[in-house]
Amino acid sequence: MIFKPLLPGVIALALVACDGVDSDSPLGRRQAIFKQMLATSEDLGGMLRGRLGFDEQRFVDGAARLDVLSRQPWQHFPPVREADSSARDELWQRQERFRQLAGDLERGTAALVAATVARPLEPAVLAPHVQRVEDACEACHREFRAY
Repeated sequence: MIFKPLLPGVIALALVACDGVDSDSPLGRRQAIFKQMLATSEDLGGMLRGRLGFDEQRFVDGAARLDVLSRQPWQHFPPVREADSSARDELWQRQERFRQLAGDLERGTAALVAATVARPLEPAVLAPHVQRVEDACEACHREFRAY
């Protein structure tokens, strides 16, 4: 049957459409960026923790990508809370602290990129930088994300 190969794509599209978040909305845009950040960070951490094989060039590229991504989601937080946001109200009430934590992440990813300049890369040297990035993400989530 001609429609059978199209079925998985149609189902996937329907599931995405049903999540209720417009991909062009500020919420949709920042969620997409955060998902990319998570996937990239998981790959970097996976290489350092032995879950994935360590690939020097892939690590360098991932660190650079994470650094670029770390600067993007903040512009998609509107000045007033959206109804469907999973962030706590405190995010909009404590903007200065939110900006501070965003800056911590950006500084962490920049330091990670700087650590990838010296070759050959040593996982033991990179691990504290990845941990700093992970800690920055966790700190912001603890204060502002409603799980």
